[in-house]
Amino acid sequence: MQIVRFAADKNAAYGLLKGDHVHVMSGTPYSGLKHTGLRYALKEIRLLPPCRPSKIVAVGLNYRSHAAEMNMKLPAEPIIFLKPATAVIGHGDSIIYPESSRQVDYEGELAVVIKKRSRHVAEEDAGQYILGYTCFNDITARDLQRQDVQWTRAKGFDTFAAVGPGIETEVDPSSLTVETYLNGECKQRGNTADMFFSIPRLVSFISHVMTLLPGDVIATGTPPGVGPMQKGDTVEIRIEHIGTLRNTVT
Repeated sequence: MQIVRFAADKNAAYGLLKGDHVHVMSGTPYSGLKHTGLRYALKEIRLLPPCRPSKIVAVGLNYRSHAAEMNMKLPAEPIIFLKPATAVIGHGDSIIYPESSRQVDYEGELAVVIKKRSRHVAEEDAGQYILGYTCFNDITARDLQRQDVQWTRAKGFDTFAAVGPGIETEVDPSSLTVETYLNGECKQRGNTADMFFSIPRLVSFISHVMTLLPGDVIATGTPPGVGPMQKGDTVEIRIEHIGTLRNTVT
């Protein structure tokens, strides 16, 4: 089941994506969705970010091949950092290149969307707290990241958390191909089987640090091949069985 948020007739709503139509639902994915009997063609609506997180918790250095590419040791525990909710954009929205940076990079990732309040979750119970999975671009001002050492500014600009297009609730995340395309050319390709810390481990670990709320996003790390984008570029994050997140840099 692919859950989307969309705007139509000046209203925002949740829907289920089926082919080239969105079936309008009442309620929310967290309280329960009900069919309204209405539907729109995709061309009649604008897709919004599929969730409204209070925070995005991102994970650094979680693919073995990416660590090898960077010539870095895998960490003993997950490396986590926060991106603000104000950074969120959806499918089709523009990534704004900040004037203070000279190198803005793409980082294609699988993201987890939290279903209910999560605190001190046991690893074996993590699945009960997950609504589903979506595509994520952890956009980063790489030069500022190197300059600042800590990552808040480099990761936190408005438009630096692209999420979407929808939330897939019926997929096994343990072996999915994750790809990033820049102007149609594949720049990143990896598989979630290469993750060092599993998704249940990440949900459990993070929930022992901070309480996760419905709609919060965990970005699970990026495969090898990160690189720069330029103004005018189109970047796509494609994840097997989930979809394609497409944004243009302005």
